[in-house]
Amino acid sequence: MERLLLTAEEVAEALHIGRTRVYALIAAKEITSVKIGGLRRIPVDAVREYAAHLVQLEREAS
Repeated sequence: MERLLLTAEEVAEALHIGRTRVYALIAAKEITSVKIGGLRRIPVDAVREYAAHLVQLEREAS
């Protein structure tokens, strides 16, 4: 089965950024996350949407 939710560490690895930056993105509501009990998880689609948003911003800037 395909994974639907990722940890902050997994998102950081996928985006090649630090875990602290992932939590900053969550706090700034730039990337969607959910809580399951005491655990914070990020939907795979939210990571894809965030990356696509960054590409779009880059295109608009050039």
